Amino acid sequence: MERSGFLLSRTLLLVYSVIYMVNLTVALATKTNITTDQSALIALKAHITSDPQNILTTNWSATKTSNICNWVGVTCGVHHLRVTALNLSFMGLTGIIPPHLANLSFLVSLTLQNNSFHGNLPQELAALRRLKLISFGFNNFMGIIPAWFGHLSKLQTLGLYGNQFSGPIPNAIYNLSALQVLDLSNNQLSGSIPREIVKLTKLKGIYLAYNNFEGKIPREIGNLTTLVEIYLDNNNFKEIPNEMGSLDKLENLFVQFNTLKGTIPVALFNMSSLTSLALHLNNLNGSIPDNVCQHLPRIQLLDLTDNKFSGPLPSKLWQCREMQVLALSSNKFSGSIPKNIGNLTQITQLHLELNNLTGAIPPEIGGLQSLEVFVVYGNNLNGLIPSTIFNMSMIRTISLGLNQLSGSLPANIGVGVPNLEKFVLPENQVSGAIPNLSNASKLTHLDVGRNSFTGFIPSTLCALTNLQVLGLEMNTLTIDISTPEANILSCLANLRNLAAMYLTGNPLNVTVPVFFENLSTSLQDLRLALCNMRGEIPSEISNLSSLAALDLGYNHLSGPIPASLGRLRNLQGLYLDENKLQGYIPHEICQLENLVDLFLGVNQLFGSIPPCLGNLATSLRSLSLESNLLNSTIPSTLWEVAFILHINLSSNSLTGSLSGDTGKLKVVTDMDFSNNNLSGRIPSNIKGLKDLVNLSLANNNFQGPIPSSFGDLVSLEILDLSKNNLSGVIPKSLERLLHLKYLNLSSNRLQGEVPTGGPFENFSAQSFLSNDALCGAPRLNISPCKSSTKHKPHSRKVGLFILKYIIPGIISAILLAVSISMLILHKKRSVPVVIEATLSPQLLWRRVSHLELLRATNGFNERNLLGSGGFGSVYKGTLSDGIDVAVKVFKLQLEGGFKSFDRECEMLSKIRHRNLIKVISCCSQTDFKALVLNYMPNGSLEKWLYTENSSLSILQRMNIMVDVSLALEYLHHGYPIPIVHCDLKPSNILLDDDMVAHVADFGIAKLLGGGDSMTQTITLATVGYMAPEYGMEGIVSTRGDVYSFGIVVMETFTRRKPTDEMFVGEMNFKQWITKSLLPDAIKDGVVDDNLLGTEQDDDDFVSKRDCLSSIMRLALACCAESPEERISMKEAVATLKKIKTKFLKDAAGGALLNRPLVQHFN
Repeated sequence: MERSGFLLSRTLLLVYSVIYMVNLTVALATKTNITTDQSALIALKAHITSDPQNILTTNWSATKTSNICNWVGVTCGVHHLRVTALNLSFMGLTGIIPPHLANLSFLVSLTLQNNSFHGNLPQELAALRRLKLISFGFNNFMGIIPAWFGHLSKLQTLGLYGNQFSGPIPNAIYNLSALQVLDLSNNQLSGSIPREIVKLTKLKGIYLAYNNFEGKIPREIGNLTTLVEIYLDNNNFKEIPNEMGSLDKLENLFVQFNTLKGTIPVALFNMSSLTSLALHLNNLNGSIPDNVCQHLPRIQLLDLTDNKFSGPLPSKLWQCREMQVLALSSNKFSGSIPKNIGNLTQITQLHLELNNLTGAIPPEIGGLQSLEVFVVYGNNLNGLIPSTIFNMSMIRTISLGLNQLSGSLPANIGVGVPNLEKFVLPENQVSGAIPNLSNASKLTHLDVGRNSFTGFIPSTLCALTNLQVLGLEMNTLTIDISTPEANILSCLANLRNLAAMYLTGNPLNVTVPVFFENLSTSLQDLRLALCNMRGEIPSEISNLSSLAALDLGYNHLSGPIPASLGRLRNLQGLYLDENKLQGYIPHEICQLENLVDLFLGVNQLFGSIPPCLGNLATSLRSLSLESNLLNSTIPSTLWEVAFILHINLSSNSLTGSLSGDTGKLKVVTDMDFSNNNLSGRIPSNIKGLKDLVNLSLANNNFQGPIPSSFGDLVSLEILDLSKNNLSGVIPKSLERLLHLKYLNLSSNRLQGEVPTGGPFENFSAQSFLSNDALCGAPRLNISPCKSSTKHKPHSRKVGLFILKYIIPGIISAILLAVSISMLILHKKRSVPVVIEATLSPQLLWRRVSHLELLRATNGFNERNLLGSGGFGSVYKGTLSDGIDVAVKVFKLQLEGGFKSFDRECEMLSKIRHRNLIKVISCCSQTDFKALVLNYMPNGSLEKWLYTENSSLSILQRMNIMVDVSLALEYLHHGYPIPIVHCDLKPSNILLDDDMVAHVADFGIAKLLGGGDSMTQTITLATVGYMAPEYGMEGIVSTRGDVYSFGIVVMETFTRRKPTDEMFVGEMNFKQWITKSLLPDAIKDGVVDDNLLGTEQDDDDFVSKRDCLSSIMRLALACCAESPEERISMKEAVATLKKIKTKFLKDAAGGALLNRPLVQHFN
């Protein structure tokens, strides 16, 4: 018994000993492994260089009493007390990952996202075989993705997004058979997605957006039937495989901003589980199936924006009952908006902008009570705006601009849209008064510009205290100034959040307001151009310290430019052009160190160009000082403005030479120094201006040769060097200017052969008129070039003989003749002296007999009759030397009209300009008087406008008007005695072989003896074209010609005569144009239908529309009722050339160019 007890005691003792030893071993092992984990974490902490929140500094402490399982970001397992999860996300840590981290051998989850860890990932981390989740997103890791990730066989989530990894996805990744989420987005990865992706059979989400992947999405992806989400945005994928339609669990498919092309695979529209399909910004085309909603019953987001889809909108869209966001903008969808779209009761955003949709906005849209954003701008929608859309209580944005909507707005639209933040309605045909919006108290953007609103700007706008952008431009709105309280500008100044105010093109008829103190920190963009503003610019405007753009152009402002503008240090655009500003350009403008655009042209500024403009070397892009009275040299500092794009100093009185430093302007595209008094040689180092498109040095005093380096101006399209004293030959290097469209070298002293290659094949005689001794092709109306002779010694002897004997004899004879003539004149002043010219009829004036004209015109046969008018008839004839001419035979019944016919004919023959009909000869007898003129084979402008099968393009008409304006400018300003035409009309504008216009009948005008006006007793003008003061008082002046020119411009672009039967009563031609003028266009049916199509079928619609608008404004400026208010022909020429240059640029780029707007408010 005792032995048995002893044995039991020994056995129990042995068992306790074993248990004790096991527990002791486990305890020792646990202590060792926790220590290992602690050491690994302490090593990580040691590699942290920045801990801005002091989280690890204060919480990770290696003391005896510290338990790492309680450290921030650390999670331990329940059984083994080992670190199983480490989460340091969003702590702002900076540092690298040490290899010691691999000692956390029980780690299952490692999350380090949203920190600033950098460097490469240590290979030792491959030992963490228990890892199921890795999230290193939004750090700065770089290099290739390590292949050792492929060893983590239990990994389910791999998140490396938002780093700087590059190169392809390593193939080892596709060995992770347990992987469910692969997120590599926002890196710099490249290559393609290989077929091996099919091995990831448990994949639920693949996120590869914002990388550089390319090629086709592999078909094998269709076998990953567990996929729920695919995000491939911002790559270069080219095709969606049809097999993707097999992913019956897929809910979200995002392949935006790629290069997908072709049609969407039909299978994609059969994925019944799909809730989001986003294919924004690709090159996809085709149409959307009408039954799309039947096969996508769960679709909530459909975004096909910025593709090339066409056809009608699906008529059964209403079946997508769960649709919340429908974005189909920037495509080519056509037809009307389906009425049943009003059944999408859960929709919150509807984007249909920039398509070809027509018809009315269906009133049913007003039933979408969940709708927050409704955008349909840039279509062809018409009709009334349904009042129902102003009853959507949740609506935040209504954007209806750039359509053809009409009618008026409801009187109090703010009541039903209390959450409205943006109401955008520009460029429609909406009329009436601006309604009460005071109840839309959340409104931040109100843009109803470019419509036909009338009446006062309502004071209720002042209740919109959250308003940031106010766009009312180009309407017919006025300001009630009956009381100070009613003045809208006064109360608008209290809108402290207002950042942009656009009032351009409204007849405000007020002075520039000074009460903007409350807007001093908010207002950034102020547009008051074309507002009939008067008075001076107040110096207090400088209180608007945040102003980035100030546009007061095209008004009647006078006085000086306030120096206080120099305090607007944020100003980027200053537009004061087309006013009556006087004085010097203040040097304080040079303090505007952010200035990009400086437009001061067409004023009365005098003095010098401030040299301090060189201070704006890094900011200034456009400098416009044309048509002022500036009389300095061009400051050398201007050539330091290295990034300037546009310079216009034309039509001033600038002197001096053009600096060789001009070549420093490496990016300039336009330079216009024409109509000044510049002299010297054209610098040769201008060749460095590789981006120069337009260069005009016309009407100066430049001398010497055309630099051959001009051939290096490879972008040049327009080159005008006319009216200078240039000599030498035309450089053959100009043949390299393959983009040159316009060349004018006329009125110089050039000689030698005209080049024939490159663009010279397209230039006409007008490019080379009035030079010394040019030779070339017969079509240029210059002498043929003589071939070099083989008998040079003989030629040299002949030349010496001529120089030695013949020329001295001729000179002596001339001197003798002159002496005799002077003697005769001295003795017999009362006897007129007639000098008969006998030189070539192509070159100089000569007499033609009545008999020769009879023969030339076949006895003035009716078959030769070109036309008849109030002064006589014009016949086509061919002179004995083969020259085709036009013979104008005058009616002799014109009383007193031919008292000095011979003298005036000879004088008129000396008036030479490329755009005036040349008087070759005259014939004067008692009973017969005629002028012999250059024959114009293409007839008159009138014929081209009104002949059924004739058609002129917008550019041809513009070229013709430029030609006519230049002719009138020469008659008014280019001759010692101003010449008034008196009868400008389309029948007096004739076109040569190259469709260049030549003004005829200027010889009937009377010469002005002193000033630029006189009283005329004989009515020379034609009804409809004559200025009011001519018809009522008989006053003839150059300003009367300007009026006629304006009428001709209107007629040329509308194809309507000023005497059209529609102009009866008080409605005349000018008033019709004025009322038809819209912001950047004129109303439908006004311009010639041949000029302006529709925005859908004409790529240049916008540029044409803007061009026509500008042309009509110019025409109206010419037709001001008072002669003093009309512009001069110099101004008309400058403006018309500017319009043409802008049109050429805009049409070439298919762009809508306006003055640049500050981009904060798009």
